[in-house]
Amino acid sequence: MDREELAHFLRRSRERLRPHEVGLAGGARRRTPGLRREEVSQLAGMSADYYMRLEQARSPQPSTQLLSSLARALRLTQDERDHLYLLAGHPPPVDRYAGDHVRPGLLYLLDRLEETPAHILSDLGDLLAQNPMAEALFGCVCTVEGRDRNIVWRWFTDPAVRAAYPADEQDHLSRVHVADLRAAAARRGGDAAATELVGRLRAASEEFAALWELHEVAVRHRSRMRVLHPEIGPVELDCETLLTPTEDQRVLVFTPPPGTESIERLELLRVLGPQVAHRSHLAS
Repeated sequence: MDREELAHFLRRSRERLRPHEVGLAGGARRRTPGLRREEVSQLAGMSADYYMRLEQARSPQPSTQLLSSLARALRLTQDERDHLYLLAGHPPPVDRYAGDHVRPGLLYLLDRLEETPAHILSDLGDLLAQNPMAEALFGCVCTVEGRDRNIVWRWFTDPAVRAAYPADEQDHLSRVHVADLRAAAARRGGDAAATELVGRLRAASEEFAALWELHEVAVRHRSRMRVLHPEIGPVELDCETLLTPTEDQRVLVFTPPPGTESIERLELLRVLGPQVAHRSHLAS
């Protein structure tokens, strides 16, 4: 918690508001720019003394419930509200979900990556979109409905998926999938979508159930992997995760390590095109 910065932000936010913007009478004798402290405390449903201590940087850490009330009272934007939470030492609320809708700008980005495999996943592992190079390398399942569109589900329920990866790396990839899903489920606060997916996986896969009990958590930002492609042979790839403005989508970009044969193999794949798509698997 940064008490000094929190106090400064609250003062400036209060001074920017005008009484009529929150339904209060201005009055001709008002000397304070913006709202008075007691007006903010009243709007937020908290004691005037506690709010005064917040602005004087001598309060205990406020609760998330109190911060939510302050954000409403001060008419903060979403970005300002998130800033308030961070200054108070709390993670911002997770409410910026895009669902299955992929913004046109992200689709345009995929189209421009003509030599680099890339696709867009939800935080729970649902494949939302991929470019032709990703289709050629991993296989396209964009038209598959329901659970088969989820890469974690496919990994733990479809043996053909694992055949596309070296046997000595499969245990590690299983743990990576579970740890990343655990982090996503926690960010969502155990919402219906995450709870349903985890429940299905625990019922369908003993391996998943055992790994879930380990309670390992690791957001997948970057990694190195190998794909055993049937036409061009093994391809080594660095995976970089690019976060989108929403909380539930990410862009994954796959590049060959410098100086490796994978560079030439990906170039060959680009020439051959999606007709050689390895349709038995999907990487993440």
